[in-house]
Amino acid sequence: MKDKYDVVIIGSGLGGLVSANILARHGYSVCVLEKNQQYGGNLQIFVRNKNIFDTGVHYIGSLGEGENLNQYFTYLGIMKELKLLKLDDDCFDVITFDDEEEEYFHAQGYKAFSNSLIGQFPEEEIAIHAYCEKIQEVCRNFPLYNLDTSSKGYSIDVLNIKISGYLDSITNNDLLKAVLAGSNFLYAGGKNTPLYVHALSVNSYIKSSWRCVDGGSQISRLLIKRIKEFGGEVYNYQEVVRFGFDGEDMTSVITKGGKEIKADMFISNIEPKLTVKMLDGKGMRKSYVNRIKSIKSMISAFSIYIVFKPKTFKYINHNNYHFKNPKKVWDAQEYSKSSWPEGYMLSMGVRKNQDEWSNNLTAMAYMKFDEVAQWKDTFNTVAEESERGEAYEKFKKEKSEIFINELEKKYPNIRDCIQSVHASTPLSYRDYIGSNDGAIYGYEKDADNPMMAFLSPKTKAKKLFFTGQSVNMHGILGVTISAVLTCSHIIGKEKLMQSIKASL
Repeated sequence: MKDKYDVVIIGSGLGGLVSANILARHGYSVCVLEKNQQYGGNLQIFVRNKNIFDTGVHYIGSLGEGENLNQYFTYLGIMKELKLLKLDDDCFDVITFDDEEEEYFHAQGYKAFSNSLIGQFPEEEIAIHAYCEKIQEVCRNFPLYNLDTSSKGYSIDVLNIKISGYLDSITNNDLLKAVLAGSNFLYAGGKNTPLYVHALSVNSYIKSSWRCVDGGSQISRLLIKRIKEFGGEVYNYQEVVRFGFDGEDMTSVITKGGKEIKADMFISNIEPKLTVKMLDGKGMRKSYVNRIKSIKSMISAFSIYIVFKPKTFKYINHNNYHFKNPKKVWDAQEYSKSSWPEGYMLSMGVRKNQDEWSNNLTAMAYMKFDEVAQWKDTFNTVAEESERGEAYEKFKKEKSEIFINELEKKYPNIRDCIQSVHASTPLSYRDYIGSNDGAIYGYEKDADNPMMAFLSPKTKAKKLFFTGQSVNMHGILGVTISAVLTCSHIIGKEKLMQSIKASL
């Protein structure tokens, strides 16, 4: 480790690694500091009973030839080496309900997507075509989403439209509305969620949908490989606890082990709420800090990870978004102890040479941090571990049983196929991802107050920048774009976009 760098990046989540990749390519000396053993944030994997499970990358959109994430990953030098499996063209997501026998398919490609739904809702052809056109129109308002530097960007009016209000404007069919919004677990959506959040999320998957073979950690491994090839450095077990100042001038970061690493600039890939705590009241106006603290974090999740007995459960090459009824699409986050879970997202793991049999699956349901608040003073990672006790293990086991009971309604034979069950709670997301109260997607976007959750990568502290899922958008594509946006403030937007386009 050097005495000083051009840029020190705190956190090795996707935003931090993409930022490091870009800056190293442009000749900056870069150092990435990660507190945990494993790099990658939501790209992390873990292994149970020789089965690989993803922490957060269940599937990825827009990796087809010429599509936006493919173009960004090509520039970053990782696209050709990714090991991927494309989900079924006629159904990458299926939306289902307890009280509906029929399954509703989301197909890849807008023509197939609309034709599939028109086949199930023939009387709603006009509404379905209008929806597809609107989603694409909204996406055209965001230049970096389209690698477009000629556009002036979005109008503020785009931010105020609610997805629920828009769907109300094109159809009175509540079931169709629920089916169109049924994958809103992708962004923890509700009735106040802006249409642009929905559009930027689902458009990516409609374009094309893919699973990472043997886990999403291959993305972080490849990014780190490229970073090092360009002279960058990446270190784990290096938790940054505060910033160092010379008067009001930010000069360094100090790690938990007491190391001081100096730099000319700093990028925080950890959540802004946690970042400002490390400033100790320096470098930013109190009003700016208070504004960050007041932004509402999104809800967290409870996940179960099921390992199957060999050759007992067929592999499913799509994802399942399931709700107790169509109304729950909009308010599955508002559950009671007796009604949990109101809905869930289910996805299969995929391995090299995948055959007809599944080795494992992951299912996620919303969970409020309050449910695990009694253990909030405990921390459990590979780097740091404290005992949470029998009560916590009992809590996880009870919730897992309830969850499996729900899965049995959709997959009646699933319990007979289970070899082992493992679980994570909001505490797991907090400890391993570093998000406030385990928030799964950063900060909540609200169409009634759209600018509240918008944070510029360029902070009010002269040398400090933000990146990651709390800036711009979450998800693999959203975070990649947020890193490009962050780096554009350092390199220059035109220069950076020219270099990206020149690589394609």
